[in-house]
Amino acid sequence: MTAREKYEAIEIDILSPLACKSTDRDMTMREHDEEKCPYRTDFQRDRDRILHCNAFRRLKHKTQVFLSPVGDHYRTRLTHTLEVSQIARTISRCMNLNEDLTEAIALGHDLGHSPFGHCGEAVLNEICPHGFRHYMQSVRVVEKLENNGEGLNLTKAVRNGIECHTNMTANTKEGCVVRLADTIAYINHDIEDSVRAGILTSDDLPKECTKILGNTKNARITSLVASVIEHGAESIDFQSEIRKAHDDLKNFMFERVYNNPEAKKEDIKAERLIRKLYEYFRNNIQNLPEQYRKIAYETDADRAVCDYIAGMSDGYTVDLYTEIFVPKFWK
Repeated sequence: MTAREKYEAIEIDILSPLACKSTDRDMTMREHDEEKCPYRTDFQRDRDRILHCNAFRRLKHKTQVFLSPVGDHYRTRLTHTLEVSQIARTISRCMNLNEDLTEAIALGHDLGHSPFGHCGEAVLNEICPHGFRHYMQSVRVVEKLENNGEGLNLTKAVRNGIECHTNMTANTKEGCVVRLADTIAYINHDIEDSVRAGILTSDDLPKECTKILGNTKNARITSLVASVIEHGAESIDFQSEIRKAHDDLKNFMFERVYNNPEAKKEDIKAERLIRKLYEYFRNNIQNLPEQYRKIAYETDADRAVCDYIAGMSDGYTVDLYTEIFVPKFWK
């Protein structure tokens, strides 16, 4: 037996009947057939491909909530992804689900996020005729854009989990775990970042929520994770009392932070910047990088320009805008 086959046998012995196994032919199907790795299962292989891809590295310079904040301790899209992965793996391990599949979905779930966070997502969705949703773009990244247009050729289970991590039910329990881990992570680390930024104080949090979930980030995450585990793998969710506290805290964050004019005061500038770049490249397809010119000729210009801008980091977007629209002084 190869190392991979030995590990596949271990999965069958120890994982829950509800877990997605690496030997599940339907869930491990790839768009293009390829020879199995002798050392890694299909889901371990997917995890590694995501971890080493260009889009994953760009996440370190993409906004989570605050646009390019000054300070080393604010979250970026990359640190958010790592926190989601840790939470999701903990839940999957305790439920005897497939931790490798869970990790692959978690690491890939935000690969398609635009620069400037949900502000960038909203403006691209408005101006691109194809629409734009970061979870669908994440699937497009792994299927069409990475590896110089060849994609990563990931398994069906990983692609489905990435697509369904925001507002749909995944076909695997592991995908459902990542969906909850995502909201557990972002609500609680965004609270911490908002306190650091002076948008909130710890005393502002709804007392009816902190009484149930806890007064600190660690306590709240522990309460939420424990609730998912105790609810069981048959139906991945929080227990009812915890669900209400979670939803109330989430609504509070939308009211006080995500839609807060002080926290989002730079959004109008970011929106203007993306609109200008979109218009420029829409009218100057010849100035797109070769990969995106090819997409323009094979599909259409809007698809190509949206793909190009969506892949940019915050800093690259600003630098490109400056290069195109800001005059250079004579030296």
